[in-house]
Amino acid sequence: MILILGILISSVAIFSLMTADFSGQNLMVGLVLSTVLLWVFRRQVIPRPLPRTDFSFHLLVYAPVLFWYLFIDILKGTWIVSLTTLGLRPLRKPGIVKFPIGAHSPYGVGPVGYFITLSPGSFMVDVDWENREMLVHVIDASDPDALRRDAEKYYRLWEFGHYKPVELPTVRDGKEDPHA
Repeated sequence: MILILGILISSVAIFSLMTADFSGQNLMVGLVLSTVLLWVFRRQVIPRPLPRTDFSFHLLVYAPVLFWYLFIDILKGTWIVSLTTLGLRPLRKPGIVKFPIGAHSPYGVGPVGYFITLSPGSFMVDVDWENREMLVHVIDASDPDALRRDAEKYYRLWEFGHYKPVELPTVRDGKEDPHA
């Protein structure tokens, strides 16, 4: 139920921001429109089975933290891409970085891949389920361990209750050391 209320409140807020009107009348129009659209698209919007109430509550409470992380990552990515595009920063080491999935579920990998892709300068290329890796192309792959740590912060926020930290591989001389 918390998930449905969160969807309705978010939809009304987006409607009001889109119309730039927070009057009571406009909020009611947004609520009616959001309720009708949620009912029409309920099979596409509302997951089955419904998530546990504590997970839904966790997402609502930690949404500002998630949005803050996304905002900072988007600003950083925009800054790096802008400097590179303008020729003020050399294109150092673009490439594909392998992010280990480990014990993360498809329910966590999908959103985290989307969150990583939102930032300019990075794009999720593929998920290799056999090797349990997510392949992400980045404009600066000079420090892949830092990029992996950044992805783990999204897993910690998204996979509430069943988050299991992933052992990150040790990198020596630019190559992953499987024996470390």
